[in-house]
Amino acid sequence: MNNFVYYAPTEVVFGKGAEEQTASLVSKYGGSRVAVIYGGQSAKKSGLIDRILENLHTSGIEALAMGGVVPNPLVSTAREMTEQAKVFGADFILAVGGGSVIDTAKGVAHGTANPDHDLWDFWSGTPLTKSLPVGAVLTISAAGSEMSDSAVLTNDTEENVTKRGVSTPFNRCKFAVMNPELTMTLPKYQIGAGAADIFMHTSERYFGAVQGNHLTDEIAEGLFRTIIKYGPLAYNDPQNYEAMSEMMWCSSISHNGITGLGSSGGTGKEGDWACHQLGMAISALYDSTHGATLSAVWAAWCHYVMDKDVARFAQFARKVYGITEEDDRTAAEAGIAKTNEFFKALGMPLNLHELLGHEVSEEEIAALAKSCSWDHKRTVGSFRVLDYDDMAAVFRLAK
Repeated sequence: MNNFVYYAPTEVVFGKGAEEQTASLVSKYGGSRVAVIYGGQSAKKSGLIDRILENLHTSGIEALAMGGVVPNPLVSTAREMTEQAKVFGADFILAVGGGSVIDTAKGVAHGTANPDHDLWDFWSGTPLTKSLPVGAVLTISAAGSEMSDSAVLTNDTEENVTKRGVSTPFNRCKFAVMNPELTMTLPKYQIGAGAADIFMHTSERYFGAVQGNHLTDEIAEGLFRTIIKYGPLAYNDPQNYEAMSEMMWCSSISHNGITGLGSSGGTGKEGDWACHQLGMAISALYDSTHGATLSAVWAAWCHYVMDKDVARFAQFARKVYGITEEDDRTAAEAGIAKTNEFFKALGMPLNLHELLGHEVSEEEIAALAKSCSWDHKRTVGSFRVLDYDDMAAVFRLAK
């Protein structure tokens, strides 16, 4: 097990009616003028935004509500909201939504606290030294941004659209309000994509460069089994409180770092993350749903890298699915097939054709590999490091 530092300071308030504690939590963490960020009209139509604003107002907290965050959140939106937050004098950023809203809120917090920088600077390598506090009222179980140190934005203002993430302790939310009932009105597709994303956050850590972390493995394998059981139940019956509760907690645990402790391999970040980078390239070019991009490339990635450590994939198959095959390769292939069954039960695509609705051309594969490699400037992954040619090969296998 490698050395590690574990820092997950987010206060979680979980259960029915948890959103009623939002104002007291904002006050607890020093907020008096709050920029409330949300997505589309569903949060307004459901009455949630009005309830949150009333909760803040009753507690004497000034609030500015800003909606319009879209999936695969845009840096242009975050910039506009940052300017409004500056004028308002915000001292706290509150996200009401899922990962896209929370990531946008993190960007607004960084931009507002650093008026001499464009917020994209921090997604391009500029060190972040200060930010505003952020809290989250979660309405979608998927990204795990409510407890993670990461945030992803798409730069839609450049000729070559890019989608990038940044990890920093300043991305940690001060609190996460988590009421599973708030997720029960989601479309089935979003629930399915969320479950796929939850699975993948643990997969990326489980298939890292360093193994032998036995307790960490047990936690990860338990999370796999839980989301595999309850994800399809939630997808088929969103009113099932038990299933939606398990999904919501899996969402947070899958991305707060605990399922990858000790596996950093000297990179400073636990896990592999190649599938996420491949999926982000797809989202940047096609605006595809994040969880669906991951299910579309996962099996192709597995087959491309598996020879690096077949035994690891066999362990996954045996511990997660109870596969009894003694031969490691046979067991590994069975585990991949079982995971594809899981994705299919969530209504998720298993390849690029199913995701995009057309046969992917060689020109498209080249464009995806170019986007993922930042025009041949970087490699991705740690289980097996992938360069431009490798990325193109995985996309080709995923056709």
